[in-house]
Amino acid sequence: MNELLVITLLVVSIFALLGCGVWVGLTLAGTAWIGMEIFSSRPAGDAMAVTIWGASSSWTLTALPLFLWMGEILFRTRLSEDLFRGLAPWLNRLPGRLLHTNVIGCAIFAAVSGSSAATCATVGKMTIPELTRRGYPEDKILGTLSGAGTLGLLIPPSIIMIVYGVAADVSIAKLFIAGIIPGAMLALLFSGYIAWWAIRNPGQVPKADPGMTFMQKLSQSRHLIPVMLLIAAVLGSIYSGIATATEAAAVGVVGALILSALQGSLNLSTFKQSLLGATRLYCMIALILAGAQFLTLAMGYIGLPRALAEWIGGLGLSQFGLIMALMVFFIVLGCFLDGISIVVLTMGVLLPTVQAAGIDLIWFGIFIVFVVEMAQITPPVGFNLFVLSGMSGRELPYIARASLPMFFLMILAVLLLYYIPGIATWLPLHMTL
Repeated sequence: MNELLVITLLVVSIFALLGCGVWVGLTLAGTAWIGMEIFSSRPAGDAMAVTIWGASSSWTLTALPLFLWMGEILFRTRLSEDLFRGLAPWLNRLPGRLLHTNVIGCAIFAAVSGSSAATCATVGKMTIPELTRRGYPEDKILGTLSGAGTLGLLIPPSIIMIVYGVAADVSIAKLFIAGIIPGAMLALLFSGYIAWWAIRNPGQVPKADPGMTFMQKLSQSRHLIPVMLLIAAVLGSIYSGIATATEAAAVGVVGALILSALQGSLNLSTFKQSLLGATRLYCMIALILAGAQFLTLAMGYIGLPRALAEWIGGLGLSQFGLIMALMVFFIVLGCFLDGISIVVLTMGVLLPTVQAAGIDLIWFGIFIVFVVEMAQITPPVGFNLFVLSGMSGRELPYIARASLPMFFLMILAVLLLYYIPGIATWLPLHMTL
């Protein structure tokens, strides 16, 4: 009964502060302070100072601002625009034709971005006007882009994976490698849906462009070379064991700067904008992480993780039942919080239970990314929905309805991940340490 009272007070505090417009990071820190002052004898001010300093000074976390900066550089230079020019000629004969540029473009950009919103915005900036001009249905353009944009969280490097790795104390490099096969699988599911829809609705698919010769297609593909080189440098250095995730992030930033400079699309203005954009985004994320770390400490002093673990253990759920219950829990939570807040807010409470159930933490990290991806396209706080609403002028409910097939495909992907765990665990077991 005491635990129920504490949980109720903390939940009410969080939603009351969020409802008043308080920033997420300050809301989490404020709720932790309230909990410690009322239910713990430890001085809240001292605990907050020590915890926030510890959360902010982690060397592992250094990879986060670097990957954010790399994505910002690509977003503001010509490298991102070259993706469409290189991909389009090869997709003209597939069922669904150029709709596949949303999926493949997002998959490629995800490998150098790490942010779902940045991936969605960058690829959408190129594909929405072009596909609309060619006559593709608006709901399919926005729906496939909304779903495919979530690949920015799954295909490494991934901001969520860095946050989870820090929270769960697992290797970020192994998490990155673990995301490659699941990311490719999800991209194939999205493209398969596009092809299935196009075969069933041939009248809604515009006619193919005039054919190109093989050599002409190869000529257009040269625009993909810079981005592919950057992907190879970042992921290759991690997979081979040459660099840690943090060092690979530095390689990515330097590579993005060199490539954009060689292309002539980097100038003082874009350099400043990319640096300021990455700084603003990282400061927001760092504040959330610090607040959530303090809340995790407060819940530890209050005893909530132990009580929750005992309660879930008392339910007698099988491993499958636990995973399905957590999936529903995270989807509901995603209706109110962003992905980073979800991860840092819940890991301290859930990880003991997950470990007790015998679930591999690398596998669980990929599962977490999948369910956070679902949260990106669920109203009212689906970040990809906000991005696409701003770009298209459409209301959130319209884009959410258009995204429903992608949502169900993600649920299918989670089931495949559960029944074939090697999808996530095979590569980490074979990577060079």
